[in-house]
Amino acid sequence: MADFDSGSEQPVPRKRADARRNERALLDAAAAAFVTSGVDVPVRDIAVRAGVGVGTIYRHFPTRADLIVAVYRHQIEACAEAGPALLADSDTPYAALARWIDLFVDFLVTKHGLAAALQSDAAAFQTLHAYFLDRLVPVCDQILDAAVAAGEIRPDTNAYGLLRGVGNLCIGAGNDPRYDARRLVDLLVAGLRVR
Repeated sequence: MADFDSGSEQPVPRKRADARRNERALLDAAAAAFVTSGVDVPVRDIAVRAGVGVGTIYRHFPTRADLIVAVYRHQIEACAEAGPALLADSDTPYAALARWIDLFVDFLVTKHGLAAALQSDAAAFQTLHAYFLDRLVPVCDQILDAAVAAGEIRPDTNAYGLLRGVGNLCIGAGNDPRYDARRLVDLLVAGLRVR
């Protein structure tokens, strides 16, 4: 089955629904393995978690860097998609913001070794960072705008600054058991509230 890309006569292959589900399961398994063991976890461990053969992983992701990038993009998408859902399902926009920032912290603190793994490929890292900003800043903006409109948070908060601040608080979170990044992020988000 193929779709035609708008403006192009070249067919763009579409994956079957079961193939997309399998790929999501594989990416979820890889993400879980990265959390527990870092990005250098053996591919066979990821395959066992995903319930597939090692060859299946290499067929989808020929290099470790390809797998890491795919996991990162997959998690960015999950975080981006969660924003509107949380706004729709939460009692208040501030509650949605707090829950979304909590998901964002989960995303950040599980990136053990990502920067080091991509160090040799600066272009890939820059592309991922741009993708990260392009997907997550607008979602954060949407939630912040709703919270400002509801009179729940300060109107001078911008999404990029908030995400950057949260990111900086999460640096090194896994390296020191005395450092509780989540607690500091909670304090930051609480400080946005209108008194």
